[in-house]
Amino acid sequence: MFIVWLTGIAALILCAGSVWYLAPLYPGIVVLELAFTPRSFGTVVHAWPPEYLLQYRSFLPMDFLLLLCYGSFGYLLVSRSTLFSGRSPALRMTSAWALPMAAILGTAENALQLWLTATPRFGVPLAYAFAAACTASKWAIVAGFALVLAYALLRDADRA
Repeated sequence: MFIVWLTGIAALILCAGSVWYLAPLYPGIVVLELAFTPRSFGTVVHAWPPEYLLQYRSFLPMDFLLLLCYGSFGYLLVSRSTLFSGRSPALRMTSAWALPMAAILGTAENALQLWLTATPRFGVPLAYAFAAACTASKWAIVAGFALVLAYALLRDADRA
């Protein structure tokens, strides 16, 4: 269980650090990451002074590490703890792979964000839509995992 705790605590620390590091950016990164069109993306980027864009781009390598940590944590928590041991095999498998899948989507999102923020690329609207779809899907999966985890924790507390 040490590795579960280690990846979970590392993910929490990296998440808190990300929130702190990106707090000055306005509009916030969620607005940028959910920009489905070149126009909405450009609106955010052009509202930022150059140092904000540099700050966002310099954050992305740390975000890759966060993705690795929370993806690993989700898989390890489900596969190594007893929280999900009494659940159906389908729920265990889906839960085990939820955060790794969210991390894969986050990795695709980050790679596209690095590419899209390197220089104006308004002629590739599908890239903006795909990046935003990756973001939306990632957060939907994370929220779903959080709900399943809360359910498992409540059920576990009822058994105790």
